[in-house]
Amino acid sequence: MSLAFVGILGVLILLLVLFFLGMPVGFAMGIVGFCGFSYVLSLRAGLGMLGAVVWDTFSKYGLTVIPLFIFMGQIAFYSGVNEKLYHAAWHWVGRIRGGIAMATIMACSAFSAICGSNAATAATMTTVALPQMKKYHYHPRLSTGAVACGSTLGVVIPPSVVLIVIGLSTEQSIARLFYGGIGAGLLLSLLLMLTVYGVCRLHPDWGPVGSESGWKEKFRSLAGAADMLILFLLVMLGLFFGFFTPAEAGAAGSFAALLISLIRRKLNWKGFRDAVNDTLRISCMVITIITGAVIFGKFLTITRIPHDIAGWVVGLPVSKTFIMAIIFFIYIIGGAVMDALALLLITIPIFFPVAEQLGYDPIWFGVTITVITTMGAVTPPVGATTYVVGGMAKDIPLEDVFRGVAWFMPAYILCVILLMIFPEIATWLPRFIP
Repeated sequence: MSLAFVGILGVLILLLVLFFLGMPVGFAMGIVGFCGFSYVLSLRAGLGMLGAVVWDTFSKYGLTVIPLFIFMGQIAFYSGVNEKLYHAAWHWVGRIRGGIAMATIMACSAFSAICGSNAATAATMTTVALPQMKKYHYHPRLSTGAVACGSTLGVVIPPSVVLIVIGLSTEQSIARLFYGGIGAGLLLSLLLMLTVYGVCRLHPDWGPVGSESGWKEKFRSLAGAADMLILFLLVMLGLFFGFFTPAEAGAAGSFAALLISLIRRKLNWKGFRDAVNDTLRISCMVITIITGAVIFGKFLTITRIPHDIAGWVVGLPVSKTFIMAIIFFIYIIGGAVMDALALLLITIPIFFPVAEQLGYDPIWFGVTITVITTMGAVTPPVGATTYVVGGMAKDIPLEDVFRGVAWFMPAYILCVILLMIFPEIATWLPRFIP
């Protein structure tokens, strides 16, 4: 049995079986990687590799960036930053037809910039925004679709845990990936808002006009968004000018979020305790997935699957654009059936060398596949973010939530096409990082 066949068997059969049986992603990848490594070499070699990977992974200083940014987002979440952001966005665009849905997307993008969690943003904005849109008689499909798709922006707009993991996996600069995510995140936000405008042109009754706000109210509402702006500028400017490493930026952001919440008196003891508990839970989940992915990557390395696939793909008598389109199509299908973070960690060892050999910018590739996999967060059968919205909006059938999300799918596809045509969207800002 050839090494390549062993690798394919492990990827396509055992790993997928464990996923569909409900085994946690990190453990599934770790088990398959360990068993495959031991089969190809020996049990002794597999045990040695297992011990070395677990020790090396959990002792990496670079991984401290993950719990720090998650803690910053959780503090902001429990201190009520989300309500202020929505209030400001509503005053500025609420008067436009469909404006409250646009305001929801703006608030989602702003909140996700400091939260970085699809689920947290979806839960927050479902609670805050859906009652407002229901009050103004917005159609359930438009309102739930806007919330679900707007919540996926947390994966693209920095600081993003997914971009951090991609940076660690590919040994790329996390700061550069963050700045690459700004352009892609703003583009996707704009396209989602244009989708709302288009839907309201086709169905004017889906997005009634909201109340008028005077300029005084508009500028006064911006004061409520100052907390988010302070956190965002602290992190991004600190990284841009080299004042912080990514881990230090996470620590500074967490401290600033905690300090602001105490000054504003918006965070009680229960909220702080819940923020710590959620940070520990989410961080342990992410680091476990990373550890399992590293073990699985060791298995792929000895089977030479990434090297063989990269060589085969590069040698195909077709254009590199066509090859990249096929890779992106695989990510779209994969994102619809499994967790985005797990998909990235499994496929990056295979497709990242291909992108490099084809001459694509690694920052562009990391940002673009992040945009693509955000579609998986709202696409059935997984669609975790859509299920969060559907579960919290109990008076709206889940079928209507998915139908609402379907209106926004062309925005994701157009965003990827524009990134392929104009890669500078993701690569221009990172060039200024020292």
